[in-house]
Amino acid sequence: MKRFWMVKQEPTAYAWEQFVQDGRTNWTGVRNYQARNNLRAMQKGDEVFYYHSVTGKEVVGVAVVSKPAFPDPTATEGDWSCVELQPKKALSRPVSLAEIKADAALQNILLVRNGRISVLPLEKAEFERILELSKN
Repeated sequence: MKRFWMVKQEPTAYAWEQFVQDGRTNWTGVRNYQARNNLRAMQKGDEVFYYHSVTGKEVVGVAVVSKPAFPDPTATEGDWSCVELQPKKALSRPVSLAEIKADAALQNILLVRNGRISVLPLEKAEFERILELSKN
């Protein structure tokens, strides 16, 4: 069963446009246990929102998990994982954090409740609502 996710990245570190140009990337460097466990729960074909954090604070695109969790090659110690992601499409219009916070249907997502986590699950209805907002 397909699941839905959001990953967060500072655009100054790795912007959506660079991700699209690269065509795929290993989502490495996650050093939070909850986020790591979310990476490990991702399956091939799951859809993932790409969120620009710090600067912009907006959902800008949709990616897909092209390879499920495997050991993070950037980890020098500890038990860390990463996944491979491929860009799928840019949103018609970015959806800002302010819009998400203002939408009653999105009040329970971790982005609103715990803005520090970098990899978070979404319900299908939440994913679809953000897509809908991008079309307005």
